[in-house]
Amino acid sequence: MTLKNAEIGSTVKVKKLNGEGAVKRRIMDMGITKGTEIYVRKAAPLGDPIEVTVRGYELSLRKADAEMIETE
Repeated sequence: MTLKNAEIGSTVKVKKLNGEGAVKRRIMDMGITKGTEIYVRKAAPLGDPIEVTVRGYELSLRKADAEMIETE
């Protein structure tokens, strides 16, 4: 399952980061690393982007970036 498929209001744990190079580095720089818990707060009216809470702060992610984050 990826973060893109996570239900609104659920808390998921990062299992693996897909992607390579600058994209993966940017996701890691936002505080999303293996083992981090992510709370899915809400989605925009058209579904993109989604708003999540990571390490105590709110973050908006595009669905394309959320698809690179495998969760459990």
